[in-house]
Amino acid sequence: MSAGALCFSTYPARGAGKRKDRRLTLQAAPRGLRSWQLGAREAIPLLGGYIPVAISFGLIAVQAGFTGWEAVLISTLVYAGASQFLFVAMVAAGAPLWFVVVMTLLINARHVVYGPNIAPWLSSSRWWPWLMHGLTDQIFALSHVRLPQLPAPDRMGWFVGASLVAWFSWIGGTALGAVAGKELTQRWPLLAEVMPFALPALFLVLLAPKFASRLWAITLGATVVVALLFAFYGMKNAAIPIAAVAGALVYYGLSILSRDRVRRGGETKDG
Repeated sequence: MSAGALCFSTYPARGAGKRKDRRLTLQAAPRGLRSWQLGAREAIPLLGGYIPVAISFGLIAVQAGFTGWEAVLISTLVYAGASQFLFVAMVAAGAPLWFVVVMTLLINARHVVYGPNIAPWLSSSRWWPWLMHGLTDQIFALSHVRLPQLPAPDRMGWFVGASLVAWFSWIGGTALGAVAGKELTQRWPLLAEVMPFALPALFLVLLAPKFASRLWAITLGATVVVALLFAFYGMKNAAIPIAAVAGALVYYGLSILSRDRVRRGGETKDG
């Protein structure tokens, strides 16, 4: 599916005229702006996972003794999902600051794998490393699929647009949870039970197409098994980064074996 089709396919057929107007407006905009808009539009489905979990975080942070402004500041500067919940819980429990920092970095160690995987698709501009603050699990999964499909000049703008939509939705959801989270969960008790699962469910949806590839299916399967094993033995904080590293090793190991098999097959045919 083309970028334009992906961008506009969610509109109903009866809105074809409006869809055409939007397409013409997007095409008339400068190329950099078009790529920003495309990234922002394609990141909108992420809001269904980001906002509920962010509301949950804002509520939990306030209940742990943080002010609403502090909760929003954490989401703005840390912006790390599970690490934020851990940060709030450990600070509230009186854990030493150095230990909080170490555990937060450990959980986010998976980004050491994420960054190098999408770096080749971004420009060599000196600015793009600063944009890695916007790299989350979901943005990585979306970028890994979309960046190779885009023309090189559009990739940076697309990434910025998608990242900003996700980031602002997380900040806004945190603010809503800090201000009105208690009232929301009191009115709809089931909401409190469902919200924490929204982000993992969204990540699984983004990863699902990768299982069509044998290489990715084996890699993701190995990653899940390693994570479950560590979680089963009570090492939940270490499960994510170790599983990420294990998955990366499996992927690159299988890639090397596949290339060697292809090369040997070519040499056999030549012989």
